Amino acid sequence: MNWFEGFETRHFDVNGVQIYARVSAGLPGDRPALLLLHGFPQTHAMWNRVARQLGRDYYLVMPDLRGYGDSSKPPGLPDHSNYSKRTMAQDMVAVMDVLGVDGFDLCGHDRGGRVAHRLATDFPARVKQLCVIDIAPTLDMYNATDFEFACAYDHWFHLIQPAPLPETMINGSALAYLHAKLGGWGSRGLDYIEPAALAEYERCFSNPATVHSMCEDYRASAGIDLAHDRESRARGDKIACDLLVLWGERGVVQRLFKPLALWQAQCAGKVTGQAMAAGHFIPEELPLPTAAALLDFFGQDN
Repeated sequence: MNWFEGFETRHFDVNGVQIYARVSAGLPGDRPALLLLHGFPQTHAMWNRVARQLGRDYYLVMPDLRGYGDSSKPPGLPDHSNYSKRTMAQDMVAVMDVLGVDGFDLCGHDRGGRVAHRLATDFPARVKQLCVIDIAPTLDMYNATDFEFACAYDHWFHLIQPAPLPETMINGSALAYLHAKLGGWGSRGLDYIEPAALAEYERCFSNPATVHSMCEDYRASAGIDLAHDRESRARGDKIACDLLVLWGERGVVQRLFKPLALWQAQCAGKVTGQAMAAGHFIPEELPLPTAAALLDFFGQDN
C-alpha cells in the first residue's frame, strides 16, 4: 500500500499549540500550494488516496486540526474560544507562514470546511480558491434546524452538551461510537475506508482528550462561531475568491439544504458545484472523482 509515499511528517509550534501535519517532500515554491483540511471524526489520513492523485501537481499540506489526530488537545475554555473556527483558521495560516507560503488553494471537508470558510473570510488575501465538501454554512444550518435535521445530525446536539456528559457517554464505548458515525450519513458501512486510515481513526478516538476536543469543536460551533458568523454577515464580509461546492447524493446536505444557493449568498466570487455519487465522506468514498474535481477547479487559476 502506498501510504503517504512522497510526504514528510512535520510538527508546527504555532498559536500556542503544536500542529501535526504531512507535507509534500521538498520545499514549496516549485508548484502551487494546496491546504487540505479534514473533518469529524477523522484526521489528515482521510486525504491519502486523494493526495496520491494531487501530489505531482501541488505542494500539499495536510494537518490534523487542533484537538484531532496528533495535534495538541488543550482543555476547552469556558467560552470554547480556543476551538472556534477563527482560532483553528489562525492555526492553519500560521502553519503556512512557517512554510513560507503566502497565497494558497484551500479545501476542507466537514469540520475542515467550516475552518476553511472562516479562514477564507478572515484572510481573503491568502486564499486563491476555495473548495468545501458536504457542508452548508454553519449559521444557515442551525437557523434551519427542525425535527428532521436534529434526527439526521444528532451529534450536533449531543456533543454540545456541557462537559463531561457527552465525553463520558462516548468514552464508555468509543470505538462503537466512532464506527457508527463513520458508517452513517449515507456512507453505507466502513468498507470505503482504507484499513490504515481506519486504524488511525481508532487510535486517535480512543484517547479521551480527543473526544473532549471534538466536543469542544462542536460547542464552539453552537456558540462563539455563530457570533462570529453573525458579525461577519452584519459587516457584509464574504468569501472573496471563487468557490467549488461538492456534496453527496446520499447525504444530509443534499436532502435538507440548497448548498449552491446558500454558498452563493456568502461568496463574492463565482460559485460552482455538483452532487457526487456518495454519502458524506466523499474524499474517501470517491477519491479519484474527488481528485479530478479538485484538479479541474484549482487548475483554472494555476
